[in-house]
Amino acid sequence: MIDKKLARLRRARKTRAKIAELKSVRLSVHRSNCHIYAQVISACGTKVLAAASSLEPEVRKSLPNGGDIGAAKAIGQLVAERARKAGVEQVAFDRSGFQYHGRIKALAEAAREAGLKF
Repeated sequence: MIDKKLARLRRARKTRAKIAELKSVRLSVHRSNCHIYAQVISACGTKVLAAASSLEPEVRKSLPNGGDIGAAKAIGQLVAERARKAGVEQVAFDRSGFQYHGRIKALAEAAREAGLKF
């Protein structure tokens, strides 16, 4: 019997292989019950160009809860601003095997509104 995490990682593997094949910068998202994290990773996959998470002290002050749609929108906005500051405009969205729904969708839409293209 496959557990939930292994099934999610199996789903994520195909997406990551395709993004690596395209040699594209990727916006990788991870969510836990309490927090959400986003990283913009270089095309070679070795460097994190920008990152944001609901664990950061300045973000936590403005958010009542790190695990809701409001937090996801804030992190999407923040990671997009940091990526643009690092000179990244175009990314491939890596949802890490999570369903494109709820918090993942909110983060993606906020990042698009803040100027990232994917």
